[in-house]
Amino acid sequence: MLLNTLNLEKVLFLDIETVPQVYLPQDLDEETRKLFGTKLNVSPDEIGNFEEAYFRRAGILAEFGKIICISVGFLHDTGTGRQLRLKSFYHDDEETLLLQFKRLLDEHYNTPYHLLCGHNAKEFDFPYICRRMLIHGIELPNILNMAGKKPWEIAHLDTMELWKFGDYKAYTSLALLCHVFKIPTPKDDISGADVARVYYEEKNLERIKVYCEKDVVALIQLFLRMQGEPLVDQAEVYHST
Repeated sequence: MLLNTLNLEKVLFLDIETVPQVYLPQDLDEETRKLFGTKLNVSPDEIGNFEEAYFRRAGILAEFGKIICISVGFLHDTGTGRQLRLKSFYHDDEETLLLQFKRLLDEHYNTPYHLLCGHNAKEFDFPYICRRMLIHGIELPNILNMAGKKPWEIAHLDTMELWKFGDYKAYTSLALLCHVFKIPTPKDDISGADVARVYYEEKNLERIKVYCEKDVVALIQLFLRMQGEPLVDQAEVYHST
């Protein structure tokens, strides 16, 4: 895939927010508790270690977590510049938001010319979405379905992979890359570590949606900077309502 020939209007940029399916480890049923301990190699009887592992990992494991928000962004050429438009799918019912997201992909991102892009998305966002769709019995959209495809037929981009240049030794956060590329980002009132608390204790999905959309803006600006393209002016960023 030659990025210098890429039509940026065909790329859908995305980020997801996930939380544990149940907030507190003591609310797990016995079988799920046992299986979580087996997966993380920690005994449910080791209360402190088990709870620490649960709060740290449950939300990022598709078997024990769920998606509460998918935010997407795309670029639009106005003829005199670029606009960045955002849309979010967020709901307490995961199946509902996944079906809404699938409809978007099936209707508007369903040709060989379309691409999905995220940060660390090949390791996290894309497989997490696919796994949760399968759990709900939702047929995978073509752009997410990798079965039988050759590597060059998989329409996925990942800014972290682009940054690695073949070096697989380290994870580099979106925040760090925005910092080193001097991409201005707004100060967030929450971080990824706060999402489960904000969701379960504050019951504030709207706040999480705003946070997720900010990450999509940062992702798009980073991708543009990495391609030597000018950033989108903040006045041309349109958030969903």
